[in-house]
Formats: sequence, structure tokens, C-alpha cells
Amino acid sequence: MRGVFVRCCVLLAAWCALAGPAHALTAADALAVARGDTDDRIAAITRLAGSGDERAAALLRALAAESLKSTETQVFIVEGETALDATSGQPATLPDMAEDAMLNNRLRGVLDTALAGIELFSAGPDRQREAARSLQRNAFNDPDPEGLPLIEKALAIELDPQARQSLELAQAAMQLASEDEAQRLAAALKLGEARQPIVRPLIEERLKNEASAQVKAALATSLAAIDRRVALASGLGQAFTGISLGSILLLAALGLAITYGLMGVINMAHGELIMIGAYATWLVQGVFRQYLPDWFDFYLLFALPAAFAASALVGAVMERTVIRFLYGRPLETLLATWGISLVLMQMVRSLFGAQNVAVENPSWMSGGVTLLGSLNLPWNRLVILAFAAAVLIGVSLLIARTRLGLFVRGVTQNRPIAACMGVNTARIDTWAFALGSGIAGLAGCALSQIGNVGPDLGQAYIVDSFMVVVLGGVGQLMGTVYAALGLGLLNKFIEGWAGAVLAKIAVLVFIIVFIQKRPQGIFALKGRSVEA
Repeated sequence: MRGVFVRCCVLLAAWCALAGPAHALTAADALAVARGDTDDRIAAITRLAGSGDERAAALLRALAAESLKSTETQVFIVEGETALDATSGQPATLPDMAEDAMLNNRLRGVLDTALAGIELFSAGPDRQREAARSLQRNAFNDPDPEGLPLIEKALAIELDPQARQSLELAQAAMQLASEDEAQRLAAALKLGEARQPIVRPLIEERLKNEASAQVKAALATSLAAIDRRVALASGLGQAFTGISLGSILLLAALGLAITYGLMGVINMAHGELIMIGAYATWLVQGVFRQYLPDWFDFYLLFALPAAFAASALVGAVMERTVIRFLYGRPLETLLATWGISLVLMQMVRSLFGAQNVAVENPSWMSGGVTLLGSLNLPWNRLVILAFAAAVLIGVSLLIARTRLGLFVRGVTQNRPIAACMGVNTARIDTWAFALGSGIAGLAGCALSQIGNVGPDLGQAYIVDSFMVVVLGGVGQLMGTVYAALGLGLLNKFIEGWAGAVLAKIAVLVFIIVFIQKRPQGIFALKGRSVEA
């Protein structure tokens, strides 16, 4: 309790510095902080924390960073190879006899609180939030009503909203340790209204020692409210993870929905086309990092067309040189594309090495959004969700509204009549296959933002992609959407209570049973009849 009281006094002194005149740091003050017994040093820290002097604040920060040295007459702040006189801030020569200013746990606690107080009352919003969280941690670890006057005065000034929320939780934690039953009751209700998982251990601990039945009932009610919020956040988190997985499966399967669903080609190299798009993204990132570092955050805008073009070009070459001679022969097509996939993987290993390479997120895709106190939605996953929706809309419009889409649908439905109408069916085959391959490249670009890129990247998605296309209905884009999102959600919810391996097995069993009952998939479609 004594340590908490001292820390509160330090913070109160820091707050009072706003109203009082600044006290310039003297050599005696600096020596009192750096040398002597613990009680005297704490008293000096308390006095200087409330002085409002920037040199005093720098001295305390240096002490906390263990970069303070002293002799019997002078104190030095050491910054790398240089030393500054702590009193004047001017460069000085560090004597060989200078000793380190030692710290113990008690001094560290006082220093942390003193620095938090300085930041809270004099800094900008970001540092205010950090200081308020520090005070909140102290209050939760060792709640003491002695600190309430400080918290109340801090809440009276203009604060960042997040800093204010942290201070209000700290205030409730201190009130929960009060001898006044009314204060404890108000604190129990306030902590329940916050519904923050971080306060749960505090409420549980107090519930064991609470004597008042009324306060105990309020604590139990608050605990139940927090548990409901945690359960809701957990359920929403699983749903988001499932939708996120579904969006990735959708991106991986959209290209296959064209090459397999519309063209009837069993392309076992589809995963390697995804991998090529990921490596194209990595190469564009390297170019921006080396030659355009100031524009690095915009590299994805150039990586997307590069990934599409690289995979589409490889797909067009595959169709022109191998696949075009195997239409109507599914087994031979499967074996040929499987061989192509091995060639592509070995080619990438030879060019870029067998080790995974890292693709860095732009700064605007870092971090995330926190909801319900514990539900974190990463920006990179949210962006991929939006990107998958944009790609889906683009592909749908291209197939339904453009001349190329009309030709693809015409050739798919009746090749002889389309040829009689003047459609170059061989060229349409190449364009359609290149389109499906390019979409696979876009999937690789997206996947590079959530994991490392390696030669085996596509192998993890080829089987799942085929399952999505077959389950959704061959050639049906909306069926691909429903299948991808459904499998993603099903997999993550089963994984939550059965584990990842059993979840995969359960999903596979579900697909087998579903296809047995409904071989045409979710939506029935006309398949392509390929003439020799």
C-alpha cells in the first residue's frame, strides 16, 4: 500500500505542476535522484516529477532507461558515446570514476508512475493513451483508494477519449477496494457496464473477499455481463475468421471456376499459377523497396496488374502449347497439368531459391479494428474481403456484360454454332484460360499479404479450390461464392471445438455426402461438351 501511495503522490505532484511555477533542475536535485538511499531518492523523484521542468523530466527518463551515471558532485546522461550534464543539458566529459545510478523494483514502480503522470498531463493524445493504460495496469495490479483524488483530477481535464476510458476503469478499480460500500457498489456496476474482459480477474478476486451481499450481487451480475460479451466476441471472431478463410478460398477458386467450370479443363497447375502471382507481388515489392522507397505503400497498386499479367501469360502459354491438344481427354489433361505444376515449382526454386520469401504489408494494411473489447479484425484480412468481393463483381460483369464474356458463354454452350457465327473458338479458349489464370495470380497477390511466399504455396489451395467449384456447381459463379463462404465458416466453427485436423476430415466427409446426394452441386449447370 505504501508503494501505491507514494506513486499517487508523485502523480499528484505532476498534476500540480500545471498550476504552479516551474522549478529549475539543480545539481543537488540531480544528485538526490541518482545517489543515496531509496527513500531519499523517491522523495527527490516526487519533487522533480511535479516541477514542470523539462530537464527534470529528461533526468527521470534517463534514470528509467538506466542511462544515468554520477560522481559525488555531478550527474551525467549517457547517450551512446556522448555524455550530457544532467543539470544543463550541455555536452560533458564522462569521468572514469562515474558510477551507474542503480534501480530496484520499488524505484522502478515509482519511476513508471511518475513518467506516466508527466505524459498524461502534458503530452498529446497518443502518449496520453499510453500513460492512462499504465495507470490502469497499476490500479488493476494493486488497487488503492488513496489514488482516487489523482484520478478524479485527471478526469477533470481535457483528455483523449481512450485515455479517459482507461482512467475511468482505473477509478472503478480503486473504488472497488474502498471501505465505503456505496463506492464499491458503484464501481461494481461501472465495471459491468464497461464489459471489458480485462476487468474480469479483478471482479473475480473481489467477489471472493466481498462481505456485502448487495455488492456481491452486483459483482456477479457484472461478471455475467462480461462473460456474455466475451462469448459474443468469440462467436463473431470465429465467424469473421471463417468468412476470411472463405474469401481466400473464393479468390483461389474463381479462376478455377472459369478454367474447369466453364471450359471443363482439370488444371492441376492452378495452384502454381497462384504461386506465380505471389512471386510477382514479391518482385514488385523488391523494386519499390530498392528504387522507390518513398512510394512503398503504393506498391500493391502495381503488384495487382503485374500478378495478373504474369499468371495470365503463363496460362496462355500452357493453353497454346499443351492443353489445346487435350480437350475432351480429362485424364490426359490432368496428368499433363500435374507435370506442368512440377516444372513450374522447380523453375521457381531454381530462380528464387527453395526458402520462403516475405512480402511486407503496406502501412495502411497494418494493425486492425478492435470491437467489443477483445475482437480484433486485422486490416489485411478486411482488405482481402473487400478485394475478393471486387474481383467477384468484376468477373461476373465480364462474363455477363462484355463481348468476351458473350463469346465464352456461346462457345461453352454450343461450340459448333458459335463457330458458324464467326467466333474464333480457338482464340476464345486461349483468352478464357488466360483470364482464369490471371485471376489465380490475383489470388496469389492477396495470399502474399497474410503469409510467406514459397514454391509450395499453391499446393495448399488446389484441392480446396476444386472442392469449392464442385460443391458450388460446375461453372456457376454464385455457387462458388456460397461454397467458399460455407466451407470457410463450417471449417472454422468445427475447428473451434474439434481441432484443425478433425475439422478438415469433417468438411471432407460433408462434401462427399453432399455430392452423393446432389452430384450437380449447390446449383445445377450445363457442362461443356468438348468436341474433338
